[in-house]
Amino acid sequence: MPRQPIYSDRAPAAIGPYSQAVRSGALVFLSGQIPLDPATGALVDGDLAAHARRAFDNLRAVCEAAGGSLDDVVRVGLYLTDLGRFAEVNAVMGEYFAEPFPARSTIGVTALPKDAVFEVDAVMVLG
Repeated sequence: MPRQPIYSDRAPAAIGPYSQAVRSGALVFLSGQIPLDPATGALVDGDLAAHARRAFDNLRAVCEAAGGSLDDVVRVGLYLTDLGRFAEVNAVMGEYFAEPFPARSTIGVTALPKDAVFEVDAVMVLG
């Protein structure tokens, strides 16, 4: 099955040799989004909640470029440099997703690109 790269100018450009997302059939694999401002490519200012919102906004933009929405997401991966702050990210995620919630993994990491403290990736299924 052919792979179709997905691109949105409402999300940051890839900072390496990868696509923002790739569609194969009904599946869309969304690359990790960190809290980069799409206009500047710089990390946004603010607390962890502001960073999480920017990352989820970036993810939503790529979902929409693929022809879907966050409601079509079936799996989310969350990456935090401090798992002690999980509740803050969990609260923000609740602003973006409704029941039935996607499956999720939350992984503690020692570092993320550009010294970000949060990253999110996802898998989406389009009807």
